[in-house]
Amino acid sequence: MPTLNWEGLKQAAEWDRADIRRPAFDVAQMVAKTKEAPIWLHIGGGNLFRGFIAPLQQVLLDRGVVEQGIVVVSPYDEEIVQRVYRPHDNLVLLVRLHPDGRQDRTVVASVAESLVGDPAHFADWQRLRQIFTAPSLRMVSFTITEKGYSVTDLTGAWLPDVAADLEQGPAAPRNTMAKVTALAYERYLAGGLPVALVSMDNCSKNGDKLQSAVTAIAEAWAERGWVERAFLDYLTDSDRVSFPWSMVDKITPGPSPLVRDTLADLGVADMDIIRTRRNTQIAPFVNAEVPQYLVIEDWFPNGRIPLADAGVWFTDRDTVEKVERMKVTTCLNPLHTALAIFGCLLGHPSIAATMRDDALRRLVECIGYEEGLPVVANPGIIRPEAFLREVLTQRLPNPYLPDTPQRIATDTSQKMPIRFGETLKAYHARDDLDIRSLRGIPLVIAGWFRYLMGVDDDGAAMPLSPDPMLETLRAPLAGVTWGQPASYTGQLRPLLENERLFGVNLCAVGLADRIERDFLALMAGKHAVRETLARAFAQAAYPGRRGANPS
Repeated sequence: MPTLNWEGLKQAAEWDRADIRRPAFDVAQMVAKTKEAPIWLHIGGGNLFRGFIAPLQQVLLDRGVVEQGIVVVSPYDEEIVQRVYRPHDNLVLLVRLHPDGRQDRTVVASVAESLVGDPAHFADWQRLRQIFTAPSLRMVSFTITEKGYSVTDLTGAWLPDVAADLEQGPAAPRNTMAKVTALAYERYLAGGLPVALVSMDNCSKNGDKLQSAVTAIAEAWAERGWVERAFLDYLTDSDRVSFPWSMVDKITPGPSPLVRDTLADLGVADMDIIRTRRNTQIAPFVNAEVPQYLVIEDWFPNGRIPLADAGVWFTDRDTVEKVERMKVTTCLNPLHTALAIFGCLLGHPSIAATMRDDALRRLVECIGYEEGLPVVANPGIIRPEAFLREVLTQRLPNPYLPDTPQRIATDTSQKMPIRFGETLKAYHARDDLDIRSLRGIPLVIAGWFRYLMGVDDDGAAMPLSPDPMLETLRAPLAGVTWGQPASYTGQLRPLLENERLFGVNLCAVGLADRIERDFLALMAGKHAVRETLARAFAQAAYPGRRGANPS
């Protein structure tokens, strides 16, 4: 029975019988070289990193293109390191899930060290400081989700943990962005060494979000006398510190019990799924779809790792922005959020199940083909129509991908201004497009407010996914009663006017009335969600589908 650790890797015949590919390089030698001269530090050790980013470096290691691996840091949940990484010698078993049921299985061994990114874990924090001051370090990358870059709330006030960090200085920060800023300060003190700080999260202009958060904290620390003003000069010197934009795309949902059981049947030991105290569901394996895209702005002051040899595009910012807008704001992420919101309301168990719902499939076809593509600029390296067709016909309907509406509905408040706001701004700015002609996007916004009532389409109480703004968003709905449209007297207007929440003032651009009408229809009573969707998307297909066949 093969075991996922260094000793277990020696059981070549066992892994071969289970049809699981092993690394082709000397793992111990890679670890030694990485500890001696680290080149890549990654912050955020979750499934996107384990299922996509870490395997990229494995490709380079297998081919002998590089000698060092990655050091991974968990800044928020120490159990990921303590219960998943270290017990398995930092190995992960990647299972790629094809739409036809086939699986590709690989032991990924490109992680050399795993660290808890918290000053309370003294030894790990000291090691992290050491790595951050290493002249060899070329890149610090991030997959911490969109909310990880937030330092203020909807009113612009500092978040409580950030406010505490600003007053206490960089010695023992708690907020992830404050930790990054404190570590960047260490690199500045070590001689102003060059480095690229690369967000690989699914959010628009992610490099700017990272840069804004770090420089805001540095500015506040400088004002309070914690750091020198010259530290700000270092952070804003593009020849020493860069914040490239990127577009990353690969669906890596939580671990599937079906995949776990398959691995057990193959004889792989200790593949238990765990849930940490911070509610992270994770396992020694990671399951993911096959398609993947990573496009990064070519801006690396200390030299870049040759990830182009593993299929990564390095290009200019304009191309990255076009690819990112294509994916994040029109052709995938908005569709995901739409399916998640209505999938929760209608009780669908998976994203694939939502795509078997004709009304929801037509909704996302409308948002993608009819409302999204008109504002997408062709980035050249990826054709938007082909990308969207792959999303609608292969990726979202993949029945073997264990993705749920509840997972995608997490942190929706952080996603709204990007996934829908960018399209709304584009329609409002262009004379040839009428924002009031939009049908799918306003219905999704109304559906989100309906979702926030915590009542499903049968009238039963429905759990809501985690969201940092949940209490703030639900407060205006306190006086609105499901099944009683007359109880609504304009309570949503302050939210509809909030540009931070939606990217635009929905009242000012003329969409508020439609959203309110949709909301009233959706909350009218039992099965009102189903009936509203049926009325809105009764036609069999959209002409803009260009021959796509999502069935």
